[in-house]
Order: sequence, then structure tokens, then C-alpha cells
Amino acid sequence: MTIDAQTRIWPSIQHLGRESADIARRAQADRWIQESAEPSQLLADAECVDAALVFAYRSVRQDACIANEWVADACGRSRGRLFGIAGIDPMSPDAFSELDRAVDMGFVGITVCPSDQGFHPTNSTAMQLWERCDHLGFPVFSSRPGPPCPGAIIEFDRPCNWDEVARSFPGMTIVLGGLGFPWVDEALLMMQKHPRFFADTGGLVSSPWQLYQTLLSATSLGVADKLLFASGWPQETPAKAIETIYSVNAAFSHGTQLPSIPRPTLRAIVERDLPTVLGLSVAPRRSQTASPAEASSESPAQTES
Repeated sequence: MTIDAQTRIWPSIQHLGRESADIARRAQADRWIQESAEPSQLLADAECVDAALVFAYRSVRQDACIANEWVADACGRSRGRLFGIAGIDPMSPDAFSELDRAVDMGFVGITVCPSDQGFHPTNSTAMQLWERCDHLGFPVFSSRPGPPCPGAIIEFDRPCNWDEVARSFPGMTIVLGGLGFPWVDEALLMMQKHPRFFADTGGLVSSPWQLYQTLLSATSLGVADKLLFASGWPQETPAKAIETIYSVNAAFSHGTQLPSIPRPTLRAIVERDLPTVLGLSVAPRRSQTASPAEASSESPAQTES
């Protein structure tokens, strides 16, 4: 079973927020920073995986909204291939009612972005939200939906900011997107310390050398079993992300004295059983054929605001 742990859709790049949209357009990037990232595109690119988690998003201070309703509708039409992660802004007055609505709409977790939403993870209101998530059995995903913005409080994204949260709610699952980049070492430390602390590969699969170094560190620290496969679509396609993971040794260690990551470790990351590991209420369809990426690698929301 292969489940992509982080994908995003949006009807228009403007829904990522004013600053993110402006930065993206100035950068004229040709990958994930797209004018639109539609559910149909995601479904086509995700044929090689059994299912994908799709993130909604809400940030009042950035005027960003990929509406939960829009994501829920896309997931409902996907016939068991897409599962929604609700976008909740802990600083919004309706955060708790939105969480209750997310439960009713069938979401299986929530996503936040401390830097864009302007809160420290131990903020008193946020701690009340985590308590509610803990009671519901909802995992909390923390990651940025777009490029860092001038108004973002980047310090709030540090992985160690979640230490008190993890100690206060030891049974609640926390997942850091992109291994907490740029604080990857902090993320690995938190994974080593807290049993329910995980991280995904979203973003890093587009930087193979950094991915290779991170996988080596995770293996040496004994936390590779807490890494979750994620493409970060539309930044990268799931097939390309899988290929990058399986070929990381061929790219950097074959024919050199550099260490290799054990092949079973790489396969375990790609095929991690997310429903069991994260406690998700999902029943993804099973792929009918094996992913072509592994075989080839063997060689050296709209309206709410």
C-alpha cells in the first residue's frame, strides 16, 4: 500500500493568500506554483498510489482559504482515492466550530501553519484545539502551503516548538511537512523523543541531495520508520517522488565510499501503512498494478474567507 501523505489542490493560486500568490507569480515557477491545481489533475497524477491525503487551508492573517467544503467535495467524488485534511486556523474565532464541521464532512485530520497563521504551537487557544483533536483522534499536520511570505513568523515553524504540545498530549499524532525544513535536525530529534511524532518527505523529494542526507541521518538515529512518503503535489508527482526515493543510492553512493540507505528502509517509507501508523479512518482502494517507478529505479476552495 502506498499513500501520498501530502497533496494540495486549489481553484486559483490567489487562494493561497495575497503574499504567496504574488511571490509565486514573480518567481514564474513551472512546478507546484501553478495558477490552479485541480482535483482532476491530482487524480491523474496519483494513479501510481493507492490514495492521497489532500490538504485544505485557512489563514485569516494571510487572507488565504482553500475551503474545506471544496476539498471535501473533491474527496467525496474520488471513489476512495482522496481523503481530506481540514484547514483550520487556530487564531480564527470559528476554529472550533470549523473543527466540528470537519468531522461532519468526513475529514480525517487537520492541517495548520504556525508561521502563516501567526501563532506559537503552545498558544493557549491552540492548546485547547489540540486537546479537542486529541479527543477526536485527529492527527495534526503542520506544514507551509506555499513559499515563505514576508509577513510569516518563520520562528513559529521550528519543530521544537511542538515539544510542550507533544508532552501535554502524548497520544496525539503530530506530522511535520517536509521534515520541518529548514530545521531538519530538530525534526529528527523530536521524532526520536516523542512516540507520536512523525514527518513527511514532501518538498525534500524535489531536492535529492538533501533527501539523501536526511535519510542517512534518520536511519542512524533509528527514526526512519517514522518517515512518511509525500510528494507535496503539485510540487512533484507521486511517481517522480517514488522514483527519487528508490534511486537515491544510485544517485549519490553507488561507486563511492558514501554510505547507502538500506533498500528495505526505502521501500518501507514508500509503502508505509498510514491508516495504521497514524490511526486514520480511511480505506483506500488497492492498486491493480505495481508502481512503474520502483521498477525503473532499480537501475544505476474557493469562496470562504
